[in-house]
Amino acid sequence: MTDVPYEEWRARAAGLVPHTGHHIDGEFTGTASTPVVSPRDGKTIARIASAGQPEVDAAVAAARRAFDTGPWPRLAPAERKAALLRWAGLIERDRSTIALLISLEMGKPISESYGIELRAVINCIRWYAEAADKQLDESPRTGGSSLALVTREPVGVVAAVVPWNFPLTMAAWKIAPALASGCTAVLKPAEESPLSALHLAALATEAGLPPGVFNVVNGPGEVAGRALGEHPSVDVLAFTGSTDVGRHFLRYAADSNLKRVWLELGGKSPNIILPDAPDLDAAADTAAWGIFFNAGEMCTAPSRLLVHRSIASRVVDRVVARAEALRTGDPLDPSTEMGPLVSLAHHARVMSHIQAAKSDGARLRTGATADGRYIAPTVFDQVKPDMRLAREEVFGPVLAVLEFDTLDEAITLANDTDYGLAAAVWTSDLSTAHRVSRSLRAGTVWVNCYEEGDMSVPFGGVKQSGHGRDKSLHALDKYTDLKTTWIEL
Repeated sequence: MTDVPYEEWRARAAGLVPHTGHHIDGEFTGTASTPVVSPRDGKTIARIASAGQPEVDAAVAAARRAFDTGPWPRLAPAERKAALLRWAGLIERDRSTIALLISLEMGKPISESYGIELRAVINCIRWYAEAADKQLDESPRTGGSSLALVTREPVGVVAAVVPWNFPLTMAAWKIAPALASGCTAVLKPAEESPLSALHLAALATEAGLPPGVFNVVNGPGEVAGRALGEHPSVDVLAFTGSTDVGRHFLRYAADSNLKRVWLELGGKSPNIILPDAPDLDAAADTAAWGIFFNAGEMCTAPSRLLVHRSIASRVVDRVVARAEALRTGDPLDPSTEMGPLVSLAHHARVMSHIQAAKSDGARLRTGATADGRYIAPTVFDQVKPDMRLAREEVFGPVLAVLEFDTLDEAITLANDTDYGLAAAVWTSDLSTAHRVSRSLRAGTVWVNCYEEGDMSVPFGGVKQSGHGRDKSLHALDKYTDLKTTWIEL
């Protein structure tokens, strides 16, 4: 991919013909009418079908039939594994096309769409495919006259509602373990990023997944998302997105069939740099990379840099230098490091946070300039804990720097948030690393790194960052039920 020149990516984009209908019961359906606008130039890429209640009902009914009477839940786990591996292989075959769709629909640089997001999606599906035939049931020891069996069974129809920032990674984290467990699924991608999800659905059918096993419906969250949340035939709903919308899904479940709802929500992640960090330059470089990666549109973004006062000047100066050296531009240019924000509406929200930071008295070190849908990498220091910039999720390329004097103060600052998704600490002292990690209220704590890990470790949050875990074998717990069978011999 790195050998593909800018001109060729633009030529491929011009010749792209994406899928535009809903994918229901193994077929595309619906009249394409709603525009999908590319943030790279504001032009319409395609028009897609938009779901109301009838289309959601049809997708859920297809998934229900496929679960209740179809072959998928009844296949041997090794057969589901084989189908999912075929699906992953087809995604690898079409990797360039899918990466291009992601870059066009949400503005992610093509080098990251291809090299990071698609790699994560393929690895995720393959990982859960391999796990499908390796789960064990239980037989607890009983008396000689009885036999107890504890079997893990698929929960039923799973609805997944996912965001635009990592449109396929978030989908794969939910769909892959659900399908590996024997469930059927309905995916609702974000309105901004449906095209890559529709291509994924076409490849699922090509891979041999039976009709109704994996369905995709497009549409606005307040219509299609709500319809899934309230649907009585959906057994589990998995959501990644804002905390406010997560609250709505809990209400929908309470008002309908009490479906289980698994939430991965917002974050305001602290990144703590102590004076004994093993490499201060690496810590500063990683702090800059973390907040500006994906234009800061990331729930785990280290948006609060907590730095010891004795090293603050050195660390922040280097972060500022890295921000000013970052290459922003057309996401189809392989040399671009940061692309545009996903939409004009989101651009306005991020700019409102920047203006509030200025009004509150934070010191602007660099950035805050806007050009169309782009915002320059932005760094504020002299941020106080009660400022809006220190408390609210910006979801953009904006860093808040707070200084501290003691380790206990750093821990208090880090935990002084409604969120608890991720955190990091940089230190050379093993005891300090353990103490801080145990003290931080977060689902993931990185030590001397950021955003590291693989499919073997769980991901999710605490507090208003949600509950339940994606990734790892623990994700299978969300999509399975335990059944006890007691037999008198």
